[in-house]
Amino acid sequence: MKKYYWIAALAGGIACIGAALPDERYTNLQVLPKDIGAAALNRIMVDEIEDGLGVACGYCHTGTDYASDAKPEKRIARAMMKMTLATNKKYFKVKHPAFGSLTVTCVTCHKGEAFPDGK
Repeated sequence: MKKYYWIAALAGGIACIGAALPDERYTNLQVLPKDIGAAALNRIMVDEIEDGLGVACGYCHTGTDYASDAKPEKRIARAMMKMTLATNKKYFKVKHPAFGSLTVTCVTCHKGEAFPDGK
């Protein structure tokens, strides 16, 4: 299993981050790999987080300063990512032969809503 296999489980985005060059490095990454590529970041931010919560970049990020930790939503997102990673590591170690790895993602609970309890 690749070291960053969980990136596929989280899946999401760079549409908001802009067209990053392949050798560009992102700053202030605390949960995601420091050497993450633009395509993997795009899958995580857009496909998983934006789609899973039904939000846009500005929900967690301050303007175009994506490294800023000014918004509490960004800190909450990091905690949720850590929780999701831990859940997948603990409960879904074994791949199902027909489906690959079974995983928990943002949409598992959020189902396109920022607040999964409907509030």
